[in-house]
Amino acid sequence: MPSPMFSAAHEAHRALPGHVPLVTATRDGLVESVHYGSAIAISADGATMASAGEPLAPFYPRSSLKPLQAVAMLRAGLVLPMDLLALAAASHSGAARHRDGALRILEMHSLTQGSLENSTDLPYGTTEREDWLRDGGAASQLTQNCSGKHAAMAATCVINGWPVQGYLAPDHPLQQLVAETIIDLTGEEPLAVSTDGCGTPLFALTLRGMARAFGRIARAAAVDDGTPEAAVGLAMMQHPDMVAGEGRDVTTLMRLLPGAVAKDGFEGIQLVGLADGSAVAVKISDGGDRARMPATTTLLGSLGVDTAPLAAIAGSPVLGGGHQVGALQATDFLTRAAPPVAGHPKTPEPAQSKPVNEAP
Repeated sequence: MPSPMFSAAHEAHRALPGHVPLVTATRDGLVESVHYGSAIAISADGATMASAGEPLAPFYPRSSLKPLQAVAMLRAGLVLPMDLLALAAASHSGAARHRDGALRILEMHSLTQGSLENSTDLPYGTTEREDWLRDGGAASQLTQNCSGKHAAMAATCVINGWPVQGYLAPDHPLQQLVAETIIDLTGEEPLAVSTDGCGTPLFALTLRGMARAFGRIARAAAVDDGTPEAAVGLAMMQHPDMVAGEGRDVTTLMRLLPGAVAKDGFEGIQLVGLADGSAVAVKISDGGDRARMPATTTLLGSLGVDTAPLAAIAGSPVLGGGHQVGALQATDFLTRAAPPVAGHPKTPEPAQSKPVNEAP
């Protein structure tokens, strides 16, 4: 039987979003595949600088919510070393340092692996998964990519005297605070609530709202204003390997683009906040992970970011017989007139997107 939350979300928004072609894969000059989606770039004051598709359609941000959840935990009094704070905002690859980090968070607060309530899984990273299986490992809560966040959630409960057992319940004090923090950072009331893959409550928001939150986090970190937002942003910037892992594009992006706070999410989601408070957000409609970065780098270029250093992750070659015969690359979605976008509850209509004459 579907859960009540599932039924509510289904009734709340049945219409298909007005996604547009964002990324193509070509083979010898022929378009072989097309990834549709929606995207937005905003300025520091929240104005829409560029958009495509339907950026105000509600969507589930999935793991891109983790930095916002980490802000909520710091507001509740959680204190962690910077590397472990980055892990609390991570979808980690499951390397030894990630697993050990989650254990350190638990041990610092007299907790054990039995305190974790996330789902079980093998390490997310390909190399990390192969190494883990080679050593006889099996799927566990510790190796699941959200274990750092869940260890931090359990620790936050200990600090506040809240029940650790049941910390994922939507009416638990921790999750109530998380919901309030997400509303504050995004400036939006969620249209629907569901459950993420790891078990945490999941809120339907807009790309613009999420971009607003990431811009706030990155700008706070840039001025180091002492807020929880600044702490989370700085931790992610200083320890990008803990946010994702070696070989992951999010880690690479933060290394190549100083001052950026970046986080991906399952089902083709990418958020990037910049030091001046501007930000970009991308949702790939088919969930295709490979299409995130071509669209993201194009959006960053629309904000005046020099994307040349990001060339290695901005696209990828299409191979035939071991040789390049095509490429995965962004379309000219920013040069097209953007269609009107529907409003979102409690948010004003965005300014119409201005055509951008050049895209990286």
